[in-house]
Amino acid sequence: QVQVVESGGGLVQAGGSLRLSCAASGRTFSMYAMGWFRQGPGKEREFVARFRLKGGSTYYADSVKGRFTISRDNAKNTVYLQMNSLKPEDTAVYYCAAQKTVVGGYDYWGQGTQVTVSS
Repeated sequence: QVQVVESGGGLVQAGGSLRLSCAASGRTFSMYAMGWFRQGPGKEREFVARFRLKGGSTYYADSVKGRFTISRDNAKNTVYLQMNSLKPEDTAVYYCAAQKTVVGGYDYWGQGTQVTVSS
């Protein structure tokens, strides 16, 4: 079992930056990847970024590529999402999730953290 807890959300003006944190606990050594997703008002949840724990490769949605960076601190069992050049359309609840294997979806989800970008 793995638990993930997000933090770092808040209100920021357009063009600003925020860094989200995802602290993982439990059997994290067995996880394949950690990812960030978001759900904006009236929208479906969408993929934002992924960090493959074995190998360290990253993958981003086109909408955030070049502005967001996903990274990991092994010592703290924490994954970060650095968000720069924020836009009002980035407003959403951001969720962290852990994926057990390369096959299938994400298995463990956090409660989410609100990010609001004002224009």
